[in-house]
Amino acid sequence: MTPLLDRVRIVLCATSHPGNIGAAARAMLTMGVRRLVLVAPQRFPDAEAVARASGATAVLDAARVVESLDDALVGCVLAVGLSARPREFAGRVLPVRAAAVEALAHASHGDVAFVFGTEMSGLSNHELTRCGVVATIPANPDYGSLNLAAAVQVACYELNVAATGGEVWRAPRFAPATADEIEGLYAHAATTLVAMRFLNPAHPKRLLPRLRRMFARRGFEREEVNILRGILARIDELVGRARGH
Repeated sequence: MTPLLDRVRIVLCATSHPGNIGAAARAMLTMGVRRLVLVAPQRFPDAEAVARASGATAVLDAARVVESLDDALVGCVLAVGLSARPREFAGRVLPVRAAAVEALAHASHGDVAFVFGTEMSGLSNHELTRCGVVATIPANPDYGSLNLAAAVQVACYELNVAATGGEVWRAPRFAPATADEIEGLYAHAATTLVAMRFLNPAHPKRLLPRLRRMFARRGFEREEVNILRGILARIDELVGRARGH
């Protein structure tokens, strides 16, 4: 998706449940982040990690397993530690969105890491001191608990948006109706409304101006105008038939 995302490492420290590793891998791959580093996982590789990855096995297959956080951070120009709770010696603390932007600015110079702690207690104070920036995910102050994979998903989403600008797919565009086609629709509608006796041409009041404004504002596609003209033609036919024409 972008070369900068290839320089992002997701580091999971002492993960206790292999399913969380698999779910994190899935969260990563959906956002174009592929490099997973596992610090002393309790169970890996494991079939449950594969099952929870839901097809993101390429991330698991390429995952590095290391013994310490220091090993995981070798060669990184910036480490961002995730923490939900305030820490007395946290240093710089940023919302995860701002942390993602800063991390990708550093990624032009080398690898960056987003570091996550254990499922139960998060990163230790010592582990957090190894991170130049602490990132936190703004959440409900009364219940801000995210599971590990959800936190990875949020962080990787912010990294993806920071890297790509949040570009999304677009619906196909069809040929717009021309001004004369819109005018033809308006004239046809007016004629049909008179034939239906919905519009009294001697006392049109505001109906026709409102109808014209509505058609002008809508931004019709050519095919939409053709559909409406077809509907009006069918109404014309039924009205004429009812009158014996």
